[in-house]
Amino acid sequence: MKKLFSFFPMTVGTYDSFVSKVVDLGMKKRSSYVCVANVHMMGEAKKDPSYAKIINEADLVTPDGMPLVLAMRWLYNVPQERVAGCDLFPSLLNEAAKKNLNVFFLGSTQDVLNKLEDKCIRNIPKLKIAGKYSPPFRQATEDEQKALIKIINDSNSHIIFVALGCPKQEKWMASMKGKIQGVMIGVGNAFPVYAGIEKLAPQWMRRLSLEWVYRFAQDPQRLWKRYIVNNSMFIWWFSIEWFRLRLTFKKIKYS
Repeated sequence: MKKLFSFFPMTVGTYDSFVSKVVDLGMKKRSSYVCVANVHMMGEAKKDPSYAKIINEADLVTPDGMPLVLAMRWLYNVPQERVAGCDLFPSLLNEAAKKNLNVFFLGSTQDVLNKLEDKCIRNIPKLKIAGKYSPPFRQATEDEQKALIKIINDSNSHIIFVALGCPKQEKWMASMKGKIQGVMIGVGNAFPVYAGIEKLAPQWMRRLSLEWVYRFAQDPQRLWKRYIVNNSMFIWWFSIEWFRLRLTFKKIKYS
């Protein structure tokens, strides 16, 4: 696997290779973290160098959003598959059940976690859910953080699914590397989607990179600024990178 993009690293590989790598990190109980990247995350990284560093130091960065997948294809001729968090989540649950690995759910509300657990018990009865925790909607105290680390490590969890939202979940995972013994993966809104509380965009919209339109229509007041700013920033970056690569190619061709 290699990484692309100058300020925003992206791991290259097949969907199945990502699943295998995450499971392998979990089986080894290696303290590590995986970022599931989209345009929003890229926008945050562009604005905040410390956040970009967190993404750069991740063990894996999967291309969640179709715009990133298409950019890899059109700019660098890399036939990358999409590795979306909402797809990766059930795949990893099934693999964890097959390999007898413990999983831990961190994030969202207690109601969502309860419904998520019920769905897992029905769909994947052999899955070992070692624990679940809904954190308070405020900055956790140092004592609370220490207690949470102990809860997760004592549960002997191999894969810790973190659903705190971007950029909070990536910052939290980076701060826990070396403290939590297992692989942490940020899965965004995968919990309510898998639990059946929220719906994904239709498949045709996902294929055409229009998933953001579907989500925006559901919650325009909260998402309008994110999509206008980050989508505009992505188009600007893509245009600059496209022209830069064309100029580089011409210089090589005629030198």
